[in-house]
Amino acid sequence: MESVKTESAAAEEDECSDSEVLCLMRVGRNSDWLRLFDNTEITVGRGVDVTYQLLSPSCPLMISRLHCTLKKREDGRWTVTDRKSLNGVWVNGNRIPAEEAFQLKLGDSIQLGVPAFGSSVEFDYILVQRPLKDIRHCLAKEHRAVAEAYTPKKSKRKLSAEEVEPSTSKSKLYCCSSADKIFAKPCPLPSIKRRQRLSHTQSAESGPSRQAQEVDRPSDESRTSCDVDNLQMYSQNILLLREQVDDTQRQVASLEEEPQKANLLREEQVRELQTQLETLRAKMHRMETLEKSFSETKRQLEAEKTQQQEELLKKQLDEALQEQKKVIDELSLSRQGFEEILLAKNKELEVTKEEKEKARAQKEEVVTQVTEVLENELQCIICSELFIQAVILNCAHSFCCHCIQQWRKKKNECPICRQTILSQTRCLALDNCIDGMVENLSLDMKARRQALITERKGESSHF
Repeated sequence: MESVKTESAAAEEDECSDSEVLCLMRVGRNSDWLRLFDNTEITVGRGVDVTYQLLSPSCPLMISRLHCTLKKREDGRWTVTDRKSLNGVWVNGNRIPAEEAFQLKLGDSIQLGVPAFGSSVEFDYILVQRPLKDIRHCLAKEHRAVAEAYTPKKSKRKLSAEEVEPSTSKSKLYCCSSADKIFAKPCPLPSIKRRQRLSHTQSAESGPSRQAQEVDRPSDESRTSCDVDNLQMYSQNILLLREQVDDTQRQVASLEEEPQKANLLREEQVRELQTQLETLRAKMHRMETLEKSFSETKRQLEAEKTQQQEELLKKQLDEALQEQKKVIDELSLSRQGFEEILLAKNKELEVTKEEKEKARAQKEEVVTQVTEVLENELQCIICSELFIQAVILNCAHSFCCHCIQQWRKKKNECPICRQTILSQTRCLALDNCIDGMVENLSLDMKARRQALITERKGESSHF
């Protein structure tokens, strides 16, 4: 009574508190979460005297009677200890050593047992810390408190193995006497075991409706995995119910074939069996209906998933096309820019070419004009060549020094104006001007003038 009062008081405190609590979140389900109470050693297993009882519908012996314990240390950290279980405790994918406390932290994955028939791990948890008001509907009830509440006050008889641990075999038959076995009937189940099966069946029946109400809460992946697990569980329950129906029908048939003895007792047994048969058929019908609804939900989820994938692919394709269009537009703009640059460069080259041609034409024109000036104004009328060592006579006419000397040997008068030559003077200005202009003439004219100068120097040296 004291423990019940303590737990009821703790429950009242929890209802009034909005603080965050630690719990083991069941992966893929919004129920059967295991809350971790402070200052309490949490025991987990399939036995009766545990805090949380785990019963596997697919493999009953997967969980040991006392599988593991969880305890909070003095420093405030939680640890898990494997109590020499058969299939072990796995933390983050690694099996922990037996009888050694393993430290846990938020987000760790705790798996109990091993996968059955190649499926996923059935009891898969994650250590999380959530507000109590948000997860109260997801928490599993403590099995120890329920068992103590229903345990008789005075019980002198020791519990058998069938009462302590749920049996994995079919119900044994007992009879009233060894001689007369026609009244054989199933052995009555213990009260604890009967309540366990009833609670398990009720949770199995109420599970789909509760999950249907919360179908919008979890994500698509968790909802799909949860539906698949429930579908497998209901399929297994349907098989078990069918076996029970077949057994009941065989018992009814065997009772009807036996000779009529103890009619009242036989009729009562027949009525009980028929009632059980109708109940099992009703349960099987409900299970089949649930299986159909889950199958339909699974098909709808697959269709929605396929549609979402198609929409995602279409969206990705549209984004890729838009990016490709942007790249093409950028390339077109770059091409236009390069074309404009090329046109500008071509125009610059054409302008430069025209300017060069103009400069060349101007230079040729200047050379032509200079040549004409040289031929007309700076040319000696005696030798018809440019002045070489130009001299100016007293009449202001200019001639080559060599030419006028040769001319005065014949006549001492100006070849142009016929005045008497009284004096002749060197004109260095004309020589410098002619030499500067000759530098801009062609190589042929330069060579010709140099040869002429050399020749006249040779003639003057002979004289």
